[in-house]
Amino acid sequence: MNLEEQQTTAQRAVLVGLNCSAHSAQEYNATDATLAELRSLAETAGAEVVGIVTQNRVTPDPKTLVGEGKAQEIGEFVKNTQAQLVIFDNELTPSQIKNLEAAVGVQVIDRSMLILDIFALHATSREGKLQVEMAQLKYTLPRLMGRGTELSRLGGGIGTRGPGESKLEQDRRHIKTRVSLLRAQLEENRKNRAQQRKSRDVSGMPKIAVIGYTNAGKSTLLNALTGAGVLVEDKLFATLDPTTRKLKLANNYEALLTDTVGFIRNLPHHLIEAFSSTLDEVRFADLLLHVVDVSNPDLYDQMEVSQKLIEQLGAAHVPVIVVFNKADLAAPQEIPNMRDSIAVSAATGAGLDELLERIYRKLSEREREIQVLIPYDQGALLEGIFREGKVSAQEHRENGTYIKLRADEALAGRLQDFRID
Repeated sequence: MNLEEQQTTAQRAVLVGLNCSAHSAQEYNATDATLAELRSLAETAGAEVVGIVTQNRVTPDPKTLVGEGKAQEIGEFVKNTQAQLVIFDNELTPSQIKNLEAAVGVQVIDRSMLILDIFALHATSREGKLQVEMAQLKYTLPRLMGRGTELSRLGGGIGTRGPGESKLEQDRRHIKTRVSLLRAQLEENRKNRAQQRKSRDVSGMPKIAVIGYTNAGKSTLLNALTGAGVLVEDKLFATLDPTTRKLKLANNYEALLTDTVGFIRNLPHHLIEAFSSTLDEVRFADLLLHVVDVSNPDLYDQMEVSQKLIEQLGAAHVPVIVVFNKADLAAPQEIPNMRDSIAVSAATGAGLDELLERIYRKLSEREREIQVLIPYDQGALLEGIFREGKVSAQEHRENGTYIKLRADEALAGRLQDFRID
């Protein structure tokens, strides 16, 4: 099946979820919400879901995860529905994949492989493609061990496509070499991003990162606030490449607003590692806008997933405004009343003016009052003070201009050598 046929012919897929009473871990807790999300992921990847199978066990079966009898039952279901693919909501080991494929007779992938496939479909920039390929290869390499001739079937359909598909058919040693090369290229990208971030720091403008669960409306919000023109689709992970735009606030105050890749439960750790340079925008931000789809019945679980990932990225110290988006689709009593939160609709514009005011006030909290004496030959610095600071007093003196102002950390740092307070 070529790429054009993949895009026009949906693969028929069966979804499988496992509940284990002896495990409280989320990976063994298939609920209506997690299976609905798995369906959305599968449809985003281009699959037609023809059925869902769940299994309750005390513990996972080490050979097939769901048990031999259940695996055979899934095989019968696959035959009856003419399915071509089985997608597990739980992560599978290489041996489990091999045993399950022997039992069901079609290709078997897990949630992580499905997410990697979606990222491969949506990556457009060179860096994004490198990041996805790196994650694919690192995730797939241990799953190639012992599969030999089975590699010949890789490269067609969900779970096998993307920037790395041709590499998967090469010798494992070549894959490891490719991973090393990708790591070096991504490290170079990280250095370039760090340099860009340093340049933005010199500008003195505060940095705001838009974060949140996938499909919460982050790109729509960025467009509504800045007119960025970012592609908006009602699909999971529609946006992978970060977009940064200037945000104009009150009193000629400006900030840099950056859209980031969406979060999701059980996000493959190889993806987090590969996308670390772009996710650094979260860690180095001065403010986070945590966008939540308030119309989603699973919103509290999604908020918890996002919060854990914020902590995992080392950004727990960054101030947050929780933006309950899609408020036009929720009843007023369904919108949580939390500290540092606001209800908006990025689609209709409702609440956006108040959000801008909240952002301005939050960033203003970073400011402190200082006094400086600027030499007369530092005209450019003086212009920056009036552009970025809030001047309350000014006086021309013999050896320079005395100024009393409120400045954020970036501006105050640049003025350190001229302070007299």
